[in-house]
Amino acid sequence: QVQLVESGGGLVQAGGSLRLSCAASVRSFRNYAMGWFRQASGKEREFVAIISRSGITTSYTDSVKGRFTISRDNAKNTVYLQMNSLKPEDTAVYYCNANRTVLSFWGRGTQVTVSA
Repeated sequence: QVQLVESGGGLVQAGGSLRLSCAASVRSFRNYAMGWFRQASGKEREFVAIISRSGITTSYTDSVKGRFTISRDNAKNTVYLQMNSLKPEDTAVYYCNANRTVLSFWGRGTQVTVSA
């Protein structure tokens, strides 16, 4: 079982920055690919970014490329999402995901609100 706890969300003006963290309670954190997803009110959950187990490979949805950076610290069992140049359309609940073959775990999410 993997427990994921997100933090770092909040209210920020457009153009501002936030750094999300996701702490994982798991013995073998380095065996999980880690991702961030988001869900805006009234919309489906969507992929934001993913990072490989080693941290070498990352991928982003087009709308955040060049603005968001995903990273991980396997020694701290933590994955981060640095969000810069935030836009109102980035407003959503952001969820952390841990994925290993057929196993997938989710955190409860953290709210990010970007005001115009």
